[in-house]
Amino acid sequence: MNPQIVKLFGVILVLYALIFGFTSYWSIFDAEGLETNIANQRPLLEEQRIERGEILASDGSVIAESQPKGSGGDRTFVRNYPEGDLYGNPIGYSFVQRGRVGFELSHNDELVGDKTEFLSVLDELRGQVQEGSDVQSALDPEGQQTALDALDGQNGSVVAIDPSTGEVRTMVSVPTYDPNDVPEAFGELNRDEDAPLFNRATQAGYPPGSTMKVVTATAALDSGKFDPDTTLNADSGVEISGVPLANSGGQDFGTIDMETALTNSVNTYWAQVAEDIGTDTMYEYMDRFGFNSPPPLDYPSFQLATSGEFGEKGELLDAGSDQIDVGRMAIGQDKLNVTPLQMAMVVSAVANGGELMEPRLWSKVIDTDGREEELDPERMSRVMSEDTAETVTGMMTDVVNEGTGGAAALAENQVAGKTGTAEIIPDQDLNQAWFIGFAPADDPQIAIAVTVERTVGGQGGTVAAPIAQQVLEVLVDG
Repeated sequence: MNPQIVKLFGVILVLYALIFGFTSYWSIFDAEGLETNIANQRPLLEEQRIERGEILASDGSVIAESQPKGSGGDRTFVRNYPEGDLYGNPIGYSFVQRGRVGFELSHNDELVGDKTEFLSVLDELRGQVQEGSDVQSALDPEGQQTALDALDGQNGSVVAIDPSTGEVRTMVSVPTYDPNDVPEAFGELNRDEDAPLFNRATQAGYPPGSTMKVVTATAALDSGKFDPDTTLNADSGVEISGVPLANSGGQDFGTIDMETALTNSVNTYWAQVAEDIGTDTMYEYMDRFGFNSPPPLDYPSFQLATSGEFGEKGELLDAGSDQIDVGRMAIGQDKLNVTPLQMAMVVSAVANGGELMEPRLWSKVIDTDGREEELDPERMSRVMSEDTAETVTGMMTDVVNEGTGGAAALAENQVAGKTGTAEIIPDQDLNQAWFIGFAPADDPQIAIAVTVERTVGGQGGTVAAPIAQQVLEVLVDG
C-alpha cells in the first residue's frame, strides 16, 4: 500500500478518536453542565414543545404558567408571569431568547417532567405528550407585597424564613423587574445602573454593621468564654488592633455587662469580646451559621454569594489571615460582606433553639397525576446550645423593648431583634441600614432580615426596623 495513503489513514483514525473522545466526555461526564449552561439554547428550543409546569405561591396562586402558541405539530409554549414584578428576582424567568435563571432554572427538571432523553423518546413513540410538574414555592403573596410596598422604591432586600423548616416565606429585592418584559427589554434591564436583574437577597454583599453582634454574642456565650454578667469597660477610645475604636456618637458607657452592651449596641464592648475569644472561635461559629461557603438554597449557584471576610483582591479570607481585624469584624466592620439571606439564616438559628435548617424556596412538587412530594426539612447545623439560644433571644428582646429596635415591635407579639448601621460613604452620610429579628420571641414563626442601601443619614432602627415590623405583622399567625 502507498505509504502516503497509510499515513493519511492513520491521521484520519487519530482525528476520529479525538472526536469520539470529546463527544463521549460531553455526553457522559459533563452532560448536566452542558445542559444547564446558560449559553446552550438547545434544551430551551426542545422544551418549547413541553407544557412547562406552573410555579405556585404558598397559597396556590399562580406565579408562572405556560401559554400555547400555534397548533398541531407547530404548537409551542411560552412563559407568562401573571403577578408581574412581585416575584421577579426569586422566581426568575425562562425564555428561549434569554435562557433561564432563578427558581425557573433550579427547578427546571421538575417543571419539564424530569425524564431522561431515552424515556422522552419512548413517550414520543407511544404518542404520549411530555408535561411538566407544578412546583409550589413557600413564598407568601401578602408577605411579598408588603415587603415590596414597605421598601417603597428604596434599593434593598427583605428575606423572611420559617426557622423551624427553613422555608423562605418572603424574598424581595428592589429594584425588581417584570419577567414578562425580559424577551424585549433585556438589554435595557441589563444596562440599568440599579441592576434590577441582580438578586440582592442572594447575590449582594453588604457590611452588616451591628447585626453581626448576634454572631459575636453567640460565639462568646456558647464557647463558655463569657457569660451574660461579664463586665468590661466600654468607653469610647478603647484600642482595638492598636487603633482607638469609638462607640456611636462617641458615647462612654463605663463598665457594663453583655446585656447592656447588646441593648445599646456598644462597639467597644463587643470588639474586646472578639479579641478575647480570638479569630479561630469567631470563625468556628461563623462557619456554623453558614458563612464562608455558598448557602444550600435551591437556587442557581451563580446567583448565590458567599458571606465572609474578603481580602484586598476579593479573595475569601480564612481564619489565619493577617488581614483580619477580629475586633472590628465582630461589630460588622473590617472587610466583612454578607447577604440578606445569610443574616436571615443567623436569626433563624437563634429562633430555632440553636438549630439552623437548610433554607428552601420550594415546598411541594405536584406531578401530572396529582401525586405530591412535600419538603422534608433538613438540619444544616447545630450552631449553639438551646441555653445559648435562649440567652441571646432574651438580649435581642431587650433591644426591641428598650434599645434601638423599638420600631420593629408588634402589638400582639414580642419581637426579638438587632439593628445595624454601617457607614458606606461617611463624608456623604450614606449608610447601610439593617434589622434582623424574629417573632414571636417565645414561639418563633418568622425570622427576618431587612437591609436598605445607601440611605442618607438613616439608621437601622429608623429605616429597616419599620419595614421588618410591617412584614412580621402579616406573616406572624398569617
